[in-house]
Amino acid sequence: MTLKFTIASEEIEDFAFELLIDSNATFLDLHKAIIKACRYTEGDNHRFYICDEDWHPEQKILLNEEATSSDEDLNLMHECCLGDFLEDEGQRLAYRFDPESRRIFIIELTETIFGSRQTEPCVKRHCGQPPVQTITEEDVPATPQTHTTADPDIEEDFYGDEGFEADEFDEEGFDIVAE
Repeated sequence: MTLKFTIASEEIEDFAFELLIDSNATFLDLHKAIIKACRYTEGDNHRFYICDEDWHPEQKILLNEEATSSDEDLNLMHECCLGDFLEDEGQRLAYRFDPESRRIFIIELTETIFGSRQTEPCVKRHCGQPPVQTITEEDVPATPQTHTTADPDIEEDFYGDEGFEADEFDEEGFDIVAE
């Protein structure tokens, strides 16, 4: 069976592509196909999240072993076949392609093609340019100033523009207990 995924970015509105891959392929094969299609370089800590219909992560599939809690299943990309986790059209995934900044692609299983085998992953349709793989300091917009005065009647020493002091914060008013 062949799976057709639509892969998009929330960062770049006009970027998306469709990828065909066999259901017996692993998540590692899918990872490599995405990296190749976007012309990214291999890295560490990439991961897939299998999501519910509201894009909430339910299960993660890791590229490498990393520290996880003992009650959590450890699913590794090279051990997990796509068909074992994905079977219904409309299933959703997220793929973290920039581990440092936690940026993701959103992925939807848009079609299952029965009786078809896909020997190699194949990009079927593609539009737009993918986002840069990692964000550098030049890519990050300048941080806004902490105090801008749009209204000329407000003075520069307007109350509250200096931040707050720790001793001014009322923890009891927020039911916060200091440990």
